[in-house]
Amino acid sequence: MNIGEHFEGLSGLQQLRSMMGAGMSPPICETLKFRLVEVAEGRAVFLGQPGPHVYNPIGSVHGGYAATLLDSALGCAVHSSLSSNQIHTTLELKIAYHRGMTADTGEIRAEGIVLSLGRRVAFAEGKITDAQGRLLASATSTLLVMERPPTR
Repeated sequence: MNIGEHFEGLSGLQQLRSMMGAGMSPPICETLKFRLVEVAEGRAVFLGQPGPHVYNPIGSVHGGYAATLLDSALGCAVHSSLSSNQIHTTLELKIAYHRGMTADTGEIRAEGIVLSLGRRVAFAEGKITDAQGRLLASATSTLLVMERPPTR
């Protein structure tokens, strides 16, 4: 799903809020069982439910699950700061894993915030916490900001 196709002419923040209001989410959110629950300029929050659907062969949540949630939270935080004619893509994502996750972890919260936003590059950071506020993973990201290509 390309958000821009559905909400052309809206700022990044307006796009994300409209998407949430319409109950829309990208397929990856459905596959990995996480959802965007809060968005403000420069900030995005996802909630997720880790479980066997994202287990690795050793019986715990694969690190890629945390990476995907953090990439989504940091990317949407940047997206919320963009104009209607801008898009972004992740150039670099650095993750630190602080605690393992299993189905017993319960609901988790991935929050991303923009540290700085320039004409071509954005920097963001984020963290995943459990319901008790314990840090599970953290990340920093560098994102490329580009002009949205014209629609056909």
